[in-house]
Amino acid sequence: MKLQGWVSFSNLAAGVLSSASWRLVALSSSSSSSSSQKHVCLSRQSVANMAEEAKKLAAYAAVDNHVQNNQVVGVGSGSTIVYAVDRLAERVRQEKLNIVCVPTSFQARQLILQHGLALSDLDRHPELDVAIDGADEVDADLTLIKGGGGCLTQEKIVAGCAKHFVVIADYRKDSKALGQQWKKGVPIEVIPMAYVPVSRTIAKRFGGEANLRMAVSKAGPVVTDNSNFILDWKFEHADNWKEVNTAIKMIPGVVETGLFVGMAERAYFGMEDGSVQVRDPPVN
Repeated sequence: MKLQGWVSFSNLAAGVLSSASWRLVALSSSSSSSSSQKHVCLSRQSVANMAEEAKKLAAYAAVDNHVQNNQVVGVGSGSTIVYAVDRLAERVRQEKLNIVCVPTSFQARQLILQHGLALSDLDRHPELDVAIDGADEVDADLTLIKGGGGCLTQEKIVAGCAKHFVVIADYRKDSKALGQQWKKGVPIEVIPMAYVPVSRTIAKRFGGEANLRMAVSKAGPVVTDNSNFILDWKFEHADNWKEVNTAIKMIPGVVETGLFVGMAERAYFGMEDGSVQVRDPPVN
């Protein structure tokens, strides 16, 4: 009986110990998982911080190298241009520069006003000295994909009015060929009533698929500053971007494409090591 009691107690103790062991393993596993998640979060945060610093480096370099007194400056749109406007405003204050700014979007207009810079438009200043803007991707020929923020049409108009068009970006936007880094496709601004036939025509003629961009904090599609829709064309391949760009623009209902071909004369890339890489178009 005593032996049976001892065995019962032993089994009970073993069960308790086993249960405790499992709890320890579970806690250890949970702790390890939590640590791993924290590490991933920290790594992502580190990459994000590095990218932001790279944007700032590129923006500052472009403003310092291309903006001079008594100029009309085209101000692009997007996250990188925020740093360019910061630096531009800083230089205007410190150096007493006389600078007039022409925006490419509502966002750019607000940035110009918030920094107390002189705001103008293409009616009053149809010819710009320099335009500075970001890009979603830049290839080896300085062909760009722009329009991730939905401002492609006004960005292209302003860039086309500038004597010099300069691009600023971080290292993640640098590619040998378009589509290598940017996976969201080429933005194409379209008249709302035409988005279905335009989408079908693009897919039929050039392959891939052109999808209507849907809004995140609004029901329905993204609506541009020009009250139009945006199609994101996820292309399969393209041999000649100039020809593709021209052909898409000829489709009835297309307002503009996010392909900037032969427009940029220099690109500044903020790099991971804190340097700035400068690229000019290849000499043919």
